[in-house]
Amino acid sequence: MKKMNFGISALSMAVGLAASGIAVNASAAGLSEAEFEKGKTIYFQRCAGCHGTLRKGATGKALEPKDSKKLGQKRLEKIITYGTEGGMNNFDDIMTKEEITLISKYIQEPAPIPPEMSLKMMKERHKVFVDPKDYPTKPVHGRNWENFFLVIERDVGKVAVIDGDKKEVVAHVPTGYAVHVLKAAEHHNKLHAKNPGRFWYTMGRDGKLTKIDLWQSPDKMKVAEVQIAYDARDVAVSGDGKYVVGGGYWPPHFVIADAVTMEPLKVVSARGVNVDGNYVNESRVAAIYDTPNHPSWLVSMKELGQMWQVDYSDIDNLMISKMDTAKYLHDGFYDPTGRYFQIAANASNKMVVVDTDTQKLVKLIDTDKKPHPGPGANWIDPKCGPVGGTVHLGVGKITSWGNDPKGRPDQAWKICHETELDGAGVFIRTHPKSDYVWADQTKHPEPEVQQSIQVVSKKTREIVKTIRLTEKTGYAAVHIEFNNDGSEVWTSVWNRKDSLKPNGEIIIFDAKTLKEIGRVKGLYVLIGKFNVHNRVHHVT
Repeated sequence: MKKMNFGISALSMAVGLAASGIAVNASAAGLSEAEFEKGKTIYFQRCAGCHGTLRKGATGKALEPKDSKKLGQKRLEKIITYGTEGGMNNFDDIMTKEEITLISKYIQEPAPIPPEMSLKMMKERHKVFVDPKDYPTKPVHGRNWENFFLVIERDVGKVAVIDGDKKEVVAHVPTGYAVHVLKAAEHHNKLHAKNPGRFWYTMGRDGKLTKIDLWQSPDKMKVAEVQIAYDARDVAVSGDGKYVVGGGYWPPHFVIADAVTMEPLKVVSARGVNVDGNYVNESRVAAIYDTPNHPSWLVSMKELGQMWQVDYSDIDNLMISKMDTAKYLHDGFYDPTGRYFQIAANASNKMVVVDTDTQKLVKLIDTDKKPHPGPGANWIDPKCGPVGGTVHLGVGKITSWGNDPKGRPDQAWKICHETELDGAGVFIRTHPKSDYVWADQTKHPEPEVQQSIQVVSKKTREIVKTIRLTEKTGYAAVHIEFNNDGSEVWTSVWNRKDSLKPNGEIIIFDAKTLKEIGRVKGLYVLIGKFNVHNRVHHVT
């Protein structure tokens, strides 16, 4: 029986934990060692986020051998090829038939267990490219950096910095593989980092945490990095700009680092007993957010079904409040006051609301299949007053709920309205100055729907326009972001298959007339876009 290498090779550094694992009998699966390694890489890149590193299931169903073998090879290939109505993507436009056959065989065998990562190992992976003493005291490029957009270029491991005023790419900054989220120190009510929005922190799927300085020249914007896990998703910065925290999918932990130097300082395990009373070894850290009104972070424990509020005022003696909520916690956003956090427990079909003042669960809101707000949206509904909203991975629908318990207690944390969309989506977005809510439908398998953004009136709650961004085969429309003053809406077009080619573009619309006004081309598999001003000031 051949044993797989525990070491982290050059390939695995590019794709996280894909090439790390314990002894596995590849021949028992009817796969050569090379095929097994390729299957492991495909699973990490395309499947692990929803189904888990150990295949125990979360947003997606469990894929342990006892589950996948029941389905059989032909059924597995069909599911992977065409997707499901429950929210799973079709992969026929990403994988070849041979790759679909391979991954179908791979998931019928036991999952390799990746190694742990110690603080010592993290320190060895810490790099400083620009000494903090050499940081410029003002922007060296003379651009309006507060209207920059930071755009994830997924598969090439870069973040494009785009000048929102001039509609031109400033830099392609190397980061970790498949960055999921970027965060900056925010403009808080009580805590104020110096120059909030200047420094941004990215978290790659390979666990690489990168620091970007928007005041630098394009070739020096990447100032430091550290790897804190083999598979990871989110990051947050303390309100005073002193610490940065990164959450790991594997190993299941979160790591506190010095936000200036990026030196890792403390590791906290996420393993524990879930809301059902069962011990969970793979308790992944999904979303992490700084609390606007307190010196703490909210850390979502996906499989535990818990929100942890972590006080960072004394990291040597961490105070952690653990709130039982629901599984499986994913993405979320604050209400306009910054007191209440609204997060999707998408596999439980619920939106979870916690109070950062009392550090207690407020409400579990029952929704339709698999809510997924992404960065979320808050707006004023004509009947319910202030509301929050989400789209769904499992159904074409916008769901809104009241989120002003002080001004509208009669509507607080109750479903206000549901607007039917043509297809399931991933992102919803609006702006206080906009009359509309925008939603993508990228989870729908039909190209015509998947390639369209739908615009909903806040006043009538009706769809006022469906905008098809592209008709190119294999391309999809995804993600929405406003510019700093709310006058423009930036959308993304991307091709998941040819991910190493600059074939993506941003299409920009006038926020009032809904007409196209510009494009930014030459981008790689762009997904999320983050406007500096809007994200720093919690504009949703």
